[in-house]
Amino acid sequence: MVTAIVIPIICLYFFWLTKKEMKENDIKWLEAGHVHQEAVLIGEIKGILEEKQRFYNHRYIYVQSLNLQTGTKLITAQKITPVTTEFSKESFNVGEVIRVYGSWDNSKFLFNQYMIEKR
Repeated sequence: MVTAIVIPIICLYFFWLTKKEMKENDIKWLEAGHVHQEAVLIGEIKGILEEKQRFYNHRYIYVQSLNLQTGTKLITAQKITPVTTEFSKESFNVGEVIRVYGSWDNSKFLFNQYMIEKR
């Protein structure tokens, strides 16, 4: 009699806990591409690395890493975009001069907005 009551309650509790965790991770996944625009960086693109990474369970992010040559040194700038149904990848070309708006995360510059500079 006790198991007929306790086991469904335990199953419902874990179902509720899993749904709550999935909602929290979906919010984090959608906000992965949002970066506070605290700094501006201008440089020439020397190299591009693009990869799709697993964020959580069946959620993916698309990471584009740009090696930018500024006036003094080589800096890695990353654009992170959650892969949704409306996802479209940005096109960057080596040799373009680009202005990126974002913030620093340790030695990487994270950005979500950019502008191609005219020479």
